[in-house]
Amino acid sequence: MLLKSTTRHIRIFAAEVQGLKFVPSADTLTLDIDPDNELVWDDAALETVRAKFAELVADYKGEELSEYNLRTIGSDLQHLVRSMLFDGQLRYNLDNRVSNYSLGLPRVEEAPNPLKR
Repeated sequence: MLLKSTTRHIRIFAAEVQGLKFVPSADTLTLDIDPDNELVWDDAALETVRAKFAELVADYKGEELSEYNLRTIGSDLQHLVRSMLFDGQLRYNLDNRVSNYSLGLPRVEEAPNPLKR
């Protein structure tokens, strides 16, 4: 059975990618960040998430690989993504085919109103 954790922007699989298939694995975790391209990522933001993933996985070293542990890691990473969006490290992809705004409405700066005092 393939163990996995899926949130809106983070998917973790206890599997190796071989070609176009996931092959279940007890010692390999595969991370898929924002598979629907809802957000705009730069290399630094991706590295932040990958580093946190590595840190969380290391915290569970030696424990049984379970769906609960994967879901805990996935939830922690989803919270990180949300905080990065709020801190301005990420932004919504407004050209995405679906506008979901699952983490809240995008911030749009208003143009100054010359009639407003």
